[in-house]
Amino acid sequence: MILFSVGPGPGALSAPGISRELREADLDVEVILTPGARAFVGPAAFAGAVTTEPSTTPSALLFAPAASGTVARLARSLNGSSADTIYAGSVRPAFVAPDLDAATARHPAIRRNVAILREDGFRVIEGPSEGMASAGEVVAAVLGGRGGPLAGRRVVVTAGGTRESMDSVRFVGNRSSGKMGLAVAREALRLGAEVYVVAANVERKEPGVGWFPVESVREMKDTVLELAGEADALVMAAAVSDFTPAERVSEKVRRRDGLRVEFVPTDDILAEVRRAHPGLFLVGFAATHGDPVADAREKLTSKGANIIVGNDISQAGIGFGSEENEVHVVGEDEERFVPRASKTDVARVILDTMISEMNEEGRE
Repeated sequence: MILFSVGPGPGALSAPGISRELREADLDVEVILTPGARAFVGPAAFAGAVTTEPSTTPSALLFAPAASGTVARLARSLNGSSADTIYAGSVRPAFVAPDLDAATARHPAIRRNVAILREDGFRVIEGPSEGMASAGEVVAAVLGGRGGPLAGRRVVVTAGGTRESMDSVRFVGNRSSGKMGLAVAREALRLGAEVYVVAANVERKEPGVGWFPVESVREMKDTVLELAGEADALVMAAAVSDFTPAERVSEKVRRRDGLRVEFVPTDDILAEVRRAHPGLFLVGFAATHGDPVADAREKLTSKGANIIVGNDISQAGIGFGSEENEVHVVGEDEERFVPRASKTDVARVILDTMISEMNEEGRE
């Protein structure tokens, strides 16, 4: 159970969303509203999770928002609530999301108090220069900081769809939204991994992860190869263009001039990563019109991957941009069919398979 102490401050307005997202991640959450917090948000916003005393000893503590008084109280062991007392009793992990204006955050006393919290094992969730971190950043930090089967692992995930320029305004691309890759990144973070996302033309940044925006196949390849050297696993969920214009025009081509383009194959990122990093665990994707299993098994061998996730993009409702997917998770020794489900649920099966195979490799 996570005990969530909500303090006073504008950040309290995002506390119900934080509580809800943590519960949606299958975590038990009990909320303590400090007296000052009730000026910003009431118990009804937490759907029955508010309590005055926790029902049991929590497995983790979250203080958000934490105004300067809360930060000082925790740093100096000045108990002001049952959550403070539980923290003083060494319940860990403990997370704090300061909600401070820029001048207060720079004050030497506040900086000393924050440093004390870090030394004492607090995980400080920092936001912008003023105010509290976003609800998504708080949730991501808590999910990623509680341990799990991927704790201590670094996972690189690609998401979105690459674009190849034809002239200064036009490009060849695909309809990938990045939702599948972001779902994998979010679940890997929840399972304790340190996650880095190489995002090709993705509109929304995923909180709590290292974020590397790219546009083209070449940019993605260079970024992935650099990150792969320090990674334990790579999940290539992005839709990577198979072809790129042989020549790029540096200016806009006018309609009256016509546009004739010759295409050449792009670099095979997965194969290049395997050559450069033979020990890296690789998960690839095979988007196919029709039964994807044969294509997935062929790519498993030709790409040197550990797992290939095959999906039939011709089916309505599970193609690019959809909220659901239906896949075959194909490994060297087994195959798992995942019937139509949310991309979050699909991501969980993919990562469960990856964890199982990585653990098997570690026992050999």
